[in-house]
Amino acid sequence: MARTSPLHWVGVTFLLIASILLLITTISAPVIGDIAILKVMLTNQSALRNSSVTFGTFGHCVLDVAPAATDQDYCYPKSVGYSPAAVMAQIDGTGFSEAASASADGLTYAMILHPIACGIAFIAFLLSIGAGVVGSLLGAVVAALAWIITLVAMAIDFALFGIIKDHVNGDGSGSNAYYSVGMWTILAAMVLLFLGMFIVLFTCFSARKERKRGGSYKNRGDVYDNGVGYNGGYNNTTTTTPAGRTRRKRFGLF
Repeated sequence: MARTSPLHWVGVTFLLIASILLLITTISAPVIGDIAILKVMLTNQSALRNSSVTFGTFGHCVLDVAPAATDQDYCYPKSVGYSPAAVMAQIDGTGFSEAASASADGLTYAMILHPIACGIAFIAFLLSIGAGVVGSLLGAVVAALAWIITLVAMAIDFALFGIIKDHVNGDGSGSNAYYSVGMWTILAAMVLLFLGMFIVLFTCFSARKERKRGGSYKNRGDVYDNGVGYNGGYNNTTTTTPAGRTRRKRFGLF
């Protein structure tokens, strides 16, 4: 069946990988301090390493806090919505306009979409492997929903952390902000969700077409067994000639 073709399992695998990538973005700082959506390398006088700030889905961490020899990391409590502009203003003295600060703070609440997209993508994966044509169709529909949510979340991430990145890199302090692992995993997840959704949907319709074609051949074969067509090697029906004589048809020729 088309549903179990190698192409179908490629699509299913894409959905699984996408859910894992979304999970990585979800568990970014402060859940795991070294995984960041945006990372800011701070300027300090340590000969060992620079301190850094990692921003993630539910908050931020400050890594390698001075004195650097102690290698101390501080991750702040997890919360839905936080204030990245205020964090950088306090740590690095970065200046933000009131509009930029309010926009960045407000957009952090939308990052709750990361775990939602992750969960929906995993449900799409389960539906795609757990049933036949109907399950694959449902899996493709759920994958489409996960893709839309992921696309929206990714756009918000770029808008939110683009504000922070531009202000940090443009204030002349020497600190360097750049997109990190969490941003690229959500981007890759968005691409894989689209490909997985398309492949699963394509193989679903291919399976339906194959089933209909098989049913059509079966019905056509039944015609030859109903006494009208070919039956037992030849047709054994009789006809009446205009003169009233009966004549047996043999082999359907006379």
